[in-house]
Amino acid sequence: MEATELAAALHRELLRRGATVACAESLTGGGLADLLSGTPGASATFVGGVVSYATRVKRELLGVTAPLVVSADCAEQLASGVRDLMRVDWAVSTTGVAGPDAQEDQPVGTVFVGVAGPDGVRAHRLSLEGDRGAIRSLACREAVQALADELVR
Repeated sequence: MEATELAAALHRELLRRGATVACAESLTGGGLADLLSGTPGASATFVGGVVSYATRVKRELLGVTAPLVVSADCAEQLASGVRDLMRVDWAVSTTGVAGPDAQEDQPVGTVFVGVAGPDGVRAHRLSLEGDRGAIRSLACREAVQALADELVR
């Protein structure tokens, strides 16, 4: 399923549940918020997002304390932080390495997606391939998929 179709299906499921969502992004730089807000009527479920590209913003705005920003801990803290900040039912986050260089000893394509919901928070590690743009786009799609999967758990 294409990313836009997946986002539309997620919106319908959130709407059916009367639930809201927000996102916190690092490597995707606003792409995830764009995807979540692209469905007609998205304002009924998507509250907003934070692009926390700089480590300082992750720490000061979203309360991230993880020593490494390319990590499962950081993804979980980003998701929890934006969930609390935006007062939503669900939150999804992205952090990782889009390239061109490795970061924190993590290779290009390493992505962590965090999902925070009523029952807690969980992180997913992904190994994506492609150039910088492809990795960022795939990370957005995979973040929406991770949230959709958590909704039906």
